[in-house]
Amino acid sequence: MPIRHHILILVENLPVPFDRRVWQEAQALCEAGYEVSVICPKGKGYDKAYEVMGGIHIYRHRLREADSTVGYMQEYFTALCHQVYLSFRIRWRRRIDVIQACNPPDLMFLVALIHKVLFGTFFVFDHHDLGPELYLSKFGRKDFLYWLMCFLERQTFRIADASIATNETFRDIAVARGSMNPDRVVVVKSYPEAAKFKRAAPDRSLFVPGKHLVGYLGIMGAQDGVETLLRAIAEVLHVRKRDDINCIIIGDGPELNRLKDIAAELDLGSSVRFTGYLSGPSLIAHLSALSIGVIPDPPNEFNDKLSMNKVFEYMMLGLPFVQFNLRQATREAGNAALVVQEHSPRALTDGILALIDDPERRRHMALSGRAIAEREFRWPAEARRYLEVYRNLLLSGLNVNDQRHYPAS
Repeated sequence: MPIRHHILILVENLPVPFDRRVWQEAQALCEAGYEVSVICPKGKGYDKAYEVMGGIHIYRHRLREADSTVGYMQEYFTALCHQVYLSFRIRWRRRIDVIQACNPPDLMFLVALIHKVLFGTFFVFDHHDLGPELYLSKFGRKDFLYWLMCFLERQTFRIADASIATNETFRDIAVARGSMNPDRVVVVKSYPEAAKFKRAAPDRSLFVPGKHLVGYLGIMGAQDGVETLLRAIAEVLHVRKRDDINCIIIGDGPELNRLKDIAAELDLGSSVRFTGYLSGPSLIAHLSALSIGVIPDPPNEFNDKLSMNKVFEYMMLGLPFVQFNLRQATREAGNAALVVQEHSPRALTDGILALIDDPERRRHMALSGRAIAEREFRWPAEARRYLEVYRNLLLSGLNVNDQRHYPAS
């Protein structure tokens, strides 16, 4: 009987299957014949310490989200201890052939390094975020911890047998900053699965006669700019004296309670609604009720390089959206986005109202975004590139005799 390769995926900042990219990768591996285990935190309604979903073994640990420099150090150290312990618990059950670490943070290479030294386990780095830039965007300083983040990033690339980049910019960073061989870096974009992410009947409870609905979808952290959206809605209501716009904010995160307090201070009342985390048909029904989407993330060295899930999701639903001048997002959005050059609530207000007052422009933007998505946003093609990383890596570690016993899956 052929031996199945076993892949262990490490995630620190989001639970699985809530983390869509990681879940799609795990499913792709499982469907290709690999055995897959995942270590991740609890949360977002996924609180079982262990369960098997779709053939994928998921091990979850407690995690307290941090909001300060010291808090992040404590969070990361605690998560690292959980990951080391659970990785050996998993290894006791089944040999691990490859460990894939999905940052942030850039500390999980330490778990892989232990297994690499002791057992010859391969290490794949799935490069989701830019650790140094993320730290700078949150704390605004290049102190000791910033340079430590740079060091940890270099060590992660140094240890990695292969790196998976979310876009071409990340690939260039892996090569230039991480000194990786270009042949060992593969771009795998985070496109949603088309069959699961398409427009559906809108949630009628969101409609208010005479009002347009604008919305935000995503995690709410300090770097995500949702406060700017709230202040733009306040500008709409209290300065522009418009009463024809409501806003829904979908998702959660460490900033959620503070953002609710800001909404109350700005006297936004029923004009803004926080839905919390949504998924599946409920999420699609909410997004399908929107007139426009908003990406309020501020331009900086971190956000400028990211491929944002919001961009892909809005475009796949044919939803026009307003965003600030973010280099990577602007490149990927094309004509589906109205790009606001000045980073301010007032300028964001101008962009929102420009689209609300021009339905024909919205229609053309929706068609453009949907056309790009249908032509380019194909997860099956990305999954094939992702699986090729494993196929090449595992075959490179086998001798001629071994190859007769292992599938090429």
